[in-house]
Amino acid sequence: MRKLLAAMLMTFFLTPLPVISTEKKLIFSKNAVYQLKQDVVQSTQFYNQLPSNPNLYQETCAYKDSDLTLPVGRLGVNQPLPIKSLVLNKESLPVFELADGTYVEANRQLIYDDIVLNQVDIDSYFWTQKKLRLYSAPYVLGTQTIPSSFSFAQKVHATQMAQTNHGTYYLIDDKGWASQEDLVQFDNRMLKVQEMLLQKYNNPNYSIFVKQLNTQTSAGINADKKMYAASISKLAPLYIVQKQLQKKKLAENKTLTYTKDVNHFYGDYDPLGSGKISKIADNKDYRVEDLLRAVAQQSDNVATNILGYYLCHQYDKAFRSEIKALSGIDWDMEQRLLTSRSAANMMEAIYHQKGQIISYLSNTEFDQQRITKNITVPVAHKIGDAYDYKHDVAIVYGNTPFILSIFTNKSTYEDITAIADDVYGILK
Repeated sequence: MRKLLAAMLMTFFLTPLPVISTEKKLIFSKNAVYQLKQDVVQSTQFYNQLPSNPNLYQETCAYKDSDLTLPVGRLGVNQPLPIKSLVLNKESLPVFELADGTYVEANRQLIYDDIVLNQVDIDSYFWTQKKLRLYSAPYVLGTQTIPSSFSFAQKVHATQMAQTNHGTYYLIDDKGWASQEDLVQFDNRMLKVQEMLLQKYNNPNYSIFVKQLNTQTSAGINADKKMYAASISKLAPLYIVQKQLQKKKLAENKTLTYTKDVNHFYGDYDPLGSGKISKIADNKDYRVEDLLRAVAQQSDNVATNILGYYLCHQYDKAFRSEIKALSGIDWDMEQRLLTSRSAANMMEAIYHQKGQIISYLSNTEFDQQRITKNITVPVAHKIGDAYDYKHDVAIVYGNTPFILSIFTNKSTYEDITAIADDVYGILK
C-alpha cells in the first residue's frame, strides 16, 4: 500500500504543468493606456470629460495639431472657448479639440470650469459703490449685465450669496447680482456728500462741515476757514450751563440778577442786539431756565450776558480751556472767530449731553429759514447773523442723526437752505 502511494506522488510531481508567461506582449488601445496611467496626480491634472463652461486661467497657446507641436495663435482669458471633443494624442495625453479645429492641452492648470461653486441664503445689508455693475446671475463667463437703478451710496438688502472663480456675488433687493467689490458693509454716504459739496458749493464764501454721529465720518468745504461767528459763539455758554445743571451744581429755578455789570465784561454781547429782555439793566431776577430758553430760542444777547457773567465766570481761563478741548479751537467770546468744524464740534458736545438745551434749540423763532426750512424731521439748531455773515449749525435727527454746520459770507438764507436740502437728500 505504501509503495502504491509513493508511486502516485512521484507521477504527480514529474508531470509537466502549463505556466502563464509574464513575458507575453499585450496590446492596448490609446484609451486603455490613458486609463491605466490615471493615478491620483494625473487624474487631477487633466480632464477626462468636457467642462460645461470652459475658461482660461491665463493666456494660452493654441496648436494646429493634437500633438501640440505646431502653434497657431494665442487664446485669451474670459473669452468663449468652444470645445468640440476630448482626444488623446500620440503621447496618450488628453487634449481638447476646439470648434475651429485647433487644439489645446486639457490641463486643469490651464483651463477651469467657470461655474457657480456654491450659493447660500443670507440676510445682510450693504452700501453701493460709485460704479456698480449688475448681473442677471452670479458672474461666470457668459453672464450678461443688466440695467441698474442703484445710485452711489445706496443701502441695499442682500438675500443670497454665491461664490464663483471670479469672486463673491450678492443678490441685492431681488433685482440682480453685484460683485462684493462693488459693495461695502459700512455707510458710505458721506463720500457722496463730499462729492456733492465739491461739485456744487466749492466757494471761498462758504465754510461747511457735515458729520454723521453714528459713524463719525465727515465731509466739508473750507471747514477750517475762520469767519466772524456772531451768535454761534453762544453754543459755548449753553453747553457750560447745561453741564452744571446735569451735575446738580445748579438748579433751573436759581435766579440771577440783571445788573449793569453783566453788559460790561470781556466777551459780552451788545444788549441792543437780538432778544426780548430789557436792553437796560433792570435789577430784576431771572431764572436760569428762562435765560437758557431765551438764548436758545431767541438768541437773546442780554440772557447770554447774564449767564456768561455769573455762571461762566466771565469766560475765564477755565471756561476757554474746556471749550477749546471740545471745539478744537481757541473759542474767544470777544473776537468770535470760529470755523464750521469747531461749531459742529460744539454742537456735537451738546448732542451728547442730551439735556433740555436740545429741546429749546428744536423750537426757535428761526425755524422757518435756513437749515430747518424744508427739512421735515426734528432739527435742533443755532443761527448767527452779523454784517454780511449768515450762519446756521444744526443737529438733524434723520434715521442716522448728523451735524450740519454752514458758515457763509455775502450769501442768503436761501443759499443755506439749498445746501441743507442737498445734504439732507443724501443723509435722510
